[in-house]
Amino acid sequence: MSSADSVALPPAHPTVMAASPGPDAPGAVARYPGTLRRQLAAELRLVFRRRRNLFMLLVLAGVPVLIGVAVRASAPRPGDGPPLIGQLTGNGLFLAFAALTACLPVFLPLAVAVVGGDAVAGEANTGTLRYLLTLPVSRTRILAIKSFGVVSYLAAAVVLIAVVGVTLGVALFGAHGMTLLSGDTVSLANGAVRAVGVAGFVLVDLVGLAALAMFFSTLTEVPIGAMAATVGLAIAFAVLDAIPQLGGMRTLLLTHHWFDFGELLRRNVDLRTLVGALGMPVAYTAIFGAAAWARLTSADVTS
Repeated sequence: MSSADSVALPPAHPTVMAASPGPDAPGAVARYPGTLRRQLAAELRLVFRRRRNLFMLLVLAGVPVLIGVAVRASAPRPGDGPPLIGQLTGNGLFLAFAALTACLPVFLPLAVAVVGGDAVAGEANTGTLRYLLTLPVSRTRILAIKSFGVVSYLAAAVVLIAVVGVTLGVALFGAHGMTLLSGDTVSLANGAVRAVGVAGFVLVDLVGLAALAMFFSTLTEVPIGAMAATVGLAIAFAVLDAIPQLGGMRTLLLTHHWFDFGELLRRNVDLRTLVGALGMPVAYTAIFGAAAWARLTSADVTS
């Protein structure tokens, strides 16, 4: 990130005081006043007030509605169609699982790319990043606040899909004992706990991709570049994962275990399978989160 007519800031000084921001950075300094709680609240307002982010939430909420109405209109018999769709007419909770499955390959990664890719690059693009980094707030804290905003948005997206799915599913197909993919029947309360577990599993997967998006966001001043890199990498992972000749190498791909939440829909849950599946997104989060931190704390930001 450089500009010919600007003065570089000392890259390793986290708490340099800034002069009054110029007209190209309205509100940049005022966004990070006071305590950490106020700073986090300011970041949440920034993320959730953007129209494109609200529009993405609306689109994501529409997925379970579309699936539920389509299944209800076609009136399939229990067991017809793919496993999650086939179970849907037997219990409305499965609408949440079906919606998350439909959103996970495309819509949720796109949301990650847009929000995560814009987190730092968006500030650089509008000229406010330089002023944020000259506040008496460490660069590490600024990155943590940005990460909090991204993860909060992803959590809201996953919860929204699950809540809309459960609510509409119960309304359309009823709520009673849930038949699992293994053929066993559990209580409604047990099914609700499993739904929470599935949502949490999906969120952890997305956080791994968000770490990648944040890293790309620290490399450029063009948000669309970070977004495109994140989406492109997610697509590349999916393509490589579909090549059986790669063998065990596919387990290193972030997307390889994304649908392993189906283990939570069986009577006897294999915890080793779940822990192994979650290990990869956790590793991606640690590696690329550290890379994003190293980049932001050492970069000579001049724009």
